[in-house]
Amino acid sequence: MEFTDVVRRRRMVRSYSDEPVDPAIVDRALENATHAPSAGFSQGWGFLVLDTPDDVRRFWAASTERATSPADPGRWLQGMMRAPVVIIPCSSKAAYLERYAQPDKGWTDKDEARWPMPFWHMDAAMASLLILQTVTDAGLGACFFGTVTGRVPALREAFDIPEVFDPVGVITIGHPAGGGSSGSPATRSRTPWQDVVHRGGWSPLPDGSDAPV
Repeated sequence: MEFTDVVRRRRMVRSYSDEPVDPAIVDRALENATHAPSAGFSQGWGFLVLDTPDDVRRFWAASTERATSPADPGRWLQGMMRAPVVIIPCSSKAAYLERYAQPDKGWTDKDEARWPMPFWHMDAAMASLLILQTVTDAGLGACFFGTVTGRVPALREAFDIPEVFDPVGVITIGHPAGGGSSGSPATRSRTPWQDVVHRGGWSPLPDGSDAPV
């Protein structure tokens, strides 16, 4: 698939069949993820891969109470829970603070205040996008979504995630199936790229504002 086609076809898939995913595709996606930009080549990311039915069930049980509730878990969760592969990308702030305290970077301490933005999270997010694009290129579906507030401790305990790594989200991977939640793109149009690009200075949007519409 041409790169532009990958970019345009990538979308968040929220419903999957129970067809298995070729492990080679998952491995290729993970290898590609490690080619993402990384500040100082810190590479402070980690990827928890859950690709057995038992591990996937344990993920949903730890990440949301609705997965084990006798009540209807809802259309979104029903479609997502059928994904045979779950990847939890994580970032390590400590790896970045330690890297930039090394002689070739010139900082003599590990003061987090030196960082204008949390590059550890940003780099893990860019690595996650490469996973999504690789899956799209392979003809499969994937979805990136956030962890439920307050459920990270349960995920840490269930899968022994070290304290120096923080989950930045969750990626489901599988063969797309119909019937799932359509998501926000079904009710919101894509903003034309010309409306969000500002050349030479920050120009106002068509409605006269300077904030996204």
